[in-house]
Amino acid sequence: MPDYIEIILRTFGAFFILIITTRFLGKQTLAQMTYFDFVIAITMGAIVANLAFNTHIKAYHLLLSFGIFVGITFLIAYMCLKSQKARKFFAGDPTIVIQNGKILEHNMKKMRYTLDYLNQELREKNAFDIEEVLFAILEINGTLTLLKKPQYRTVTRQDLWIASSPEYRLPIELIMDGKIIDKNLKENKITLSWLEKELKKRNLWVNDVTYGVLGANGQLYLDTYNDHLQSPIDQE
Repeated sequence: MPDYIEIILRTFGAFFILIITTRFLGKQTLAQMTYFDFVIAITMGAIVANLAFNTHIKAYHLLLSFGIFVGITFLIAYMCLKSQKARKFFAGDPTIVIQNGKILEHNMKKMRYTLDYLNQELREKNAFDIEEVLFAILEINGTLTLLKKPQYRTVTRQDLWIASSPEYRLPIELIMDGKIIDKNLKENKITLSWLEKELKKRNLWVNDVTYGVLGANGQLYLDTYNDHLQSPIDQE
């Protein structure tokens, strides 16, 4: 077999193996990059890259190595699911970096977390003054979460004693790209006649609508292809 054919086949195989394995291991590998997840991603990428183009290494040797690595990963993930000690060992613990508006320099040094990066993370969370912060915690996936002091927190309807309508469901997508999502209609017991009636009220057809969603508050939101804007700000 010519080398270029073998590389093409190995590359396609490596791609699908990586996709299937990622789905098997779960979304956490993508969503929360802890130390453990970082090592997984690097190692899986290296093995699959060699599988794709390194013809000097036999494919079944790489597949064997990859299979063993996936097995170890799955076993460790299972251990972490069952044991708090295992979770702490492989993922680490969250670290407090601000307490009562005071920076904990010792904790930051242990994490090699700089003041510049801390300030950047605080600004991204609309905290421009450290004294506004009651607690700031560096999570195990590297993100910073914070709790502001009571006087600096956003006022809620509950704080103002304003009544709010209860919401018992997520928004339901009914129309996407000019096509009705029949599955969502059936699952939520929404009739096609009701939807057509709502469209008729707005002098619209289904194929006029880019996106249609029934909000948690019961209101129907419709976005049309023709937005009737004189000068769209994103126009090039």
